[in-house]
Amino acid sequence: MKIMHRYAAWLMALVAMLATSCSAPKNITYMQGFESGDVQAVMEQRRLTLQPDDKISIVVSSKDPELAEVFNLAIAQHRVGSSSESSSNSASAFTVSPDGYIKYPVIGEIHVAGLNRHEAADVIERKLLSHNLLRDPKVTVEFLNATISILGDVNSPGEYPIDKDNLTILQALSKAGDLNITGMRGNVLVVREEDGKDRAYRLDLTDTESLMQSPAYYMQQNDVIYVEPNATKKRQADANGNTVLTPAFWISVASLLATITTLILNQTK
Repeated sequence: MKIMHRYAAWLMALVAMLATSCSAPKNITYMQGFESGDVQAVMEQRRLTLQPDDKISIVVSSKDPELAEVFNLAIAQHRVGSSSESSSNSASAFTVSPDGYIKYPVIGEIHVAGLNRHEAADVIERKLLSHNLLRDPKVTVEFLNATISILGDVNSPGEYPIDKDNLTILQALSKAGDLNITGMRGNVLVVREEDGKDRAYRLDLTDTESLMQSPAYYMQQNDVIYVEPNATKKRQADANGNTVLTPAFWISVASLLATITTLILNQTK
């Protein structure tokens, strides 16, 4: 009888394991506990700032378009969905030097590193006015090569443009089609270059407060986002890696235990 009770206990434990494996995981839902009407403070917004090797376009407009045209050199523009290039005479393209300057027509070098695009536009406007080059300049600065890279267990990994200031990590991941169901939402890695060194940030997409308070909540140019796959996905690298987790495996184990139990009980009669 003791043997029968022992095997019965094993079978009950096996059933409990199967029931547990079928329960819904709790680490899938984003921003858990953030209910309708809740308010959560977020990291202070930070506009993209110009860094060495950034490429920018500068558009100058004025009531005297002929004078403004001197500062608007033609650049080649790539349009989405088109394989051809078209020439535009309304903007100038500049690359920020390693020491943070751009070489601007007539004026010369202007230091722009560390400025956001609006601040850079204000600096250029003041330079044009102080040199008496234009009486009413209006300057617009836009990034041409600001991108992020999204790697790992997402639907469409790749390099994506940053098309606005204050792009959040969630908006960035949506560009890649969201995480796959096997992506680890509680341990997303963001690698960012700061002061010439790479710094790692770990984000938990399921924890609203820690997510929105992270310095990596808002994206910066050249950020690399890596989504780690869960253990089940990792084991797929091995042909038999997930065999022990399949229902068929456990059904076979249960059947084997039931057969052994029956044989032992028949021998004890």
